[in-house]
Amino acid sequence: MSRFPVLLGLGLTATLLSSASQAGGGHVPVTSNPARPAAARPTTATPTPASAATFRNPVLDENFPDPGILRVGKVYHAYSTNGGGANVPHAVSRDLVHWEVTGDAMPVLPPWAIGGRTWAPEVTQIGGGFALYFTALDEASGRQCIGVATAASPAGPFRDASRKPLVCQIGEGGSIDASPFKDADGKRYLLWKNDGNCCSQPTNLYLQPLSADGLKLTGKASALIQNFQLWEGNVIEAPTLYRAGGVYYLLYSAGPYDSDLYAVGYATAPRVTGPYKKAPENPILVSKGEVAGPGHQTVVTDGAGKTWLAYHAWTAPLTSDAVGGYRSLRLDPVTFAGGRVKVAGPTLTPQRAPTP
Repeated sequence: MSRFPVLLGLGLTATLLSSASQAGGGHVPVTSNPARPAAARPTTATPTPASAATFRNPVLDENFPDPGILRVGKVYHAYSTNGGGANVPHAVSRDLVHWEVTGDAMPVLPPWAIGGRTWAPEVTQIGGGFALYFTALDEASGRQCIGVATAASPAGPFRDASRKPLVCQIGEGGSIDASPFKDADGKRYLLWKNDGNCCSQPTNLYLQPLSADGLKLTGKASALIQNFQLWEGNVIEAPTLYRAGGVYYLLYSAGPYDSDLYAVGYATAPRVTGPYKKAPENPILVSKGEVAGPGHQTVVTDGAGKTWLAYHAWTAPLTSDAVGGYRSLRLDPVTFAGGRVKVAGPTLTPQRAPTP
C-alpha cells in the first residue's frame, strides 16, 4: 500500500489479524502526499445517528488510512498511518462505532527510520505486553522497511531501539504492510508485502514464523500469492490472515490506492503456509456510490462474537490527498464459511450496530 498522512485505524482482538498490512491502496514509488490537517486535541467521531441500535458509515469521518484494530478487554484500540504530526495515530472505542483519537502511540521512531512515512501499524498482545509492527523509511537503503516496537500498554508509548529493520527486502523494492497472526496452536507468524510496485517488480505476499516473543523472524519465508488477476493491476498489499473452520482465509487489497479501482479480494488454503488459491469471485469489496477505493482491511470481532471488516475508503470524487480527499474508517459485517468470504458492504444506509 502506498500510504501517507493518516490518522487512525482498526484491528482485531488480542490475537490481531489485521492486515497487516501498508498504505491504503496501491503503493506508489517513493513519493508522499500532503497530510490532512489534524485536530490539535483529541477528537470524538460521532457516526450519523439512525437509532440507538444502528449506525451509519463512516464510523470515523477523518483521515485514518490503513487501520489496524486490537481488542483489549472491553476496549478497542485502533492505529493508522502517520498524520497530523503523529507517527502512529491511536484511537479508542468501546463499541466499534464511536471513536476518540487520543494521540501518538509511537512518538519516537527507531534510529534506522526517517519520519514522515510510518505506514499501516498493527498491534498484537504477547504475554503481559504488546508488540507493534510498522513500516517506515529506512535511512540506509532509502526503502520502506518493517520494524517492531514494544510497550506495556496498547496505547503506548511503543519503542524500538534496534539499529536496523526487522524485514527489509531491498532487492525487491522494500517491505511494507506487516500483519501479525497467531494460529490455533499458539505459533506466531508475520505477513507482509514486498514493495515491488515501487520499482516495476512483481508484488508478493509473504509469511514467516516469529519467535515466541514476536520480536524475531524464524524459519523460512513463504511466498503466498502474487499479483496476476486483471483487477489487481500492478499491486497486491495489506494482507490479513483469518482462520475459521480449519480454513485459512488470506484477505488482501489491490489496485491503485488513490482511485475507485482499489478493492479487496481473498485466497484460501488448508494450511497456514498454503498453497493459497484466489477466489474466482474476486474482488469482494468494491467502490459503490460515494464510497471509493475501499481497502486495507482488518478483521475484528465484537462482544457477541460477530466478525466485522474494518477498512478505509475515500469519499468520491475526492480520491487523493492532493485534492482534499481523505480515507475515513468504515465498518461492515463479514462472514467466513465453507471456504468463502462474504462482505455486506460497503454500506451507505443505517445498519445494526456491533455488540460491545
